Amino acid sequence: MLKTLAQAWKTGDLKKRLLYTMMIIIVFRLGSAIPVPFLNVDMLKNMMGANSGGASLLKFFDTLSGGAFAQATMFALSVQPTINASIIMQLMGVAIPALEALQKEGEQGRKKINAITRVLTIFLGLTQSSVYYAILSRNGAIKYTSGFDGFFCAIVILSVFTAGTALIMWFVERVNKNGIGNGVSMLLFAGIVSRMPAIIGKMSALIANAIQHPENWMNYVYVSISILIFLGMTWLIVFMNDAERRIPILYAKRVVGRRMFDSDASHLPLKIGLAGVMPIVFASSMLTIPGMLNVVVQKNGILKACLNALSMDSWLYKVVFFSLIIMFAYFYVSISYDPLEISNNLRQSGATIPGFRPGKSTCDFLARVLSKVTLMGALFLAFIAIFPMLLTSFRTLRELFIDGTSIIIMVGTALETVKLLQSQTMMRVYKGFLD
Repeated sequence: MLKTLAQAWKTGDLKKRLLYTMMIIIVFRLGSAIPVPFLNVDMLKNMMGANSGGASLLKFFDTLSGGAFAQATMFALSVQPTINASIIMQLMGVAIPALEALQKEGEQGRKKINAITRVLTIFLGLTQSSVYYAILSRNGAIKYTSGFDGFFCAIVILSVFTAGTALIMWFVERVNKNGIGNGVSMLLFAGIVSRMPAIIGKMSALIANAIQHPENWMNYVYVSISILIFLGMTWLIVFMNDAERRIPILYAKRVVGRRMFDSDASHLPLKIGLAGVMPIVFASSMLTIPGMLNVVVQKNGILKACLNALSMDSWLYKVVFFSLIIMFAYFYVSISYDPLEISNNLRQSGATIPGFRPGKSTCDFLARVLSKVTLMGALFLAFIAIFPMLLTSFRTLRELFIDGTSIIIMVGTALETVKLLQSQTMMRVYKGFLD
């Protein structure tokens, strides 16, 4: 990884992209420290310190935002509205023929879809800001709640949160266009990594406490288990990221210009993690909606009972989260990889899969293999996401450990960025391979 970064840094264009991405991340982190007026941060911290499903949800928001949520800063909503808008547009693109037609219109269609996505992101940001305001108001975290002062206070708070959402959306677009990697993933990565020093500080405090008070020797065990689990899950993510299903293909004899090329054998790689980290990001974003409603709704009833059943500490939440990850993995792969298109490309290049005729037979075989590969990758993602949740009965471990969603986003984003840098570096220095 360090070698790849060093090579990219020596390449002029990639160096500019890296610096641009770093500047966006720095501005993002600075914005995460700008407080919103009229808010009592201490009250918000007390809310998050409570032992409840709502508090668990707020802690999850705080992890993804890199601490901005707990501090009630300008970027407290982080990239959640942007992610939710992207999910809705992709789902609507499959269900609504007009949007599906726009997706096939090329550059002009993409511009129209991006414009609709921006408007939807602002709307979702305003909606989520209103829910956040209601949570803060109900718990006494807002200084003025009545009369003209309360009205003015609400307008300012909602405006700042919504403006932060719009600015983050602009950051994502800038990284996608002029930076390195996926904008959403990079900002999530920056937020999660910023929480690491706090966790290291907690580990150091536990070890120091065990040194001063030998009877607390279990602190060594908790810290060791946390580190081993983190390293083990990181290794597993890296291993599965490189895993692939290789489909053998044969190239027939072909004439290119005046040259005759003999038949050749190769393979078609299908990675286990075709969908990357996006299914787990989509699933966690979708499940934040009932969690936010649960914090807002106070009246007991059927709705409140259903929302309580979907709290982050419940088994139903884990089951639904597991299922959503698998569903979004299939959905993401279905819109990204078309077996019919792959089959046609193989036929046009004179390649065949041994034992299958070109056309429908090859397409059906690729669809079956793609389905199995997607299932393996989805089960892996779901396991990584759910496993840390099973440690909730161990309070000390829970405080020391980053949730599975954060780990896979952090490691997955790092691996994807490094691979992107490797491919970009090879494209720019390919001449060296010919010397």
